[in-house]
Amino acid sequence: MAKEKTPVTAAVRQLRAEKVLFSDHLYAYEDKGGTAVSSRELGVDEHAVIKTLVMEDENRTPLIVLMHGDLQVSTKELARVIGVKQVSPCTADTAQKLSGYLVGGTSPFGLRHQMPVYLEESITRLPRIYINGGKRGYLVGMAPAELVRVLKPHVVTVGLR
Repeated sequence: MAKEKTPVTAAVRQLRAEKVLFSDHLYAYEDKGGTAVSSRELGVDEHAVIKTLVMEDENRTPLIVLMHGDLQVSTKELARVIGVKQVSPCTADTAQKLSGYLVGGTSPFGLRHQMPVYLEESITRLPRIYINGGKRGYLVGMAPAELVRVLKPHVVTVGLR
């Protein structure tokens, strides 16, 4: 069986341009499988798989939230922390238009439109993270410090079990 070719996405282009050391991880994508599927397929802890969520405030101002795969975002707490009335997920169509990626393949790197990025604080303490590389069924592994260096996110504590 031939080795599957690693995708070259906008995310990969940005990571290469920023000289980020990252590893490629392809897996069999399952629609609506989320981080449970990617962590199982790659044999890594779901807590180390970071999901990229496109959200918006009450004025429809978009933002990105990076959260552990096994946690939820307290939108109420996030709204309080960033000083808005409410935060909610964008529709799939809006998320795709803003990010340039299909839902299930959204990466915080190489975004079509720049948006503020909010990073769950405990992610920075992990030795290695796995985050979407801009295509369904494709994660990139890296040190969290690299993500912080490139994205310069706002660090927040808004995760829920």
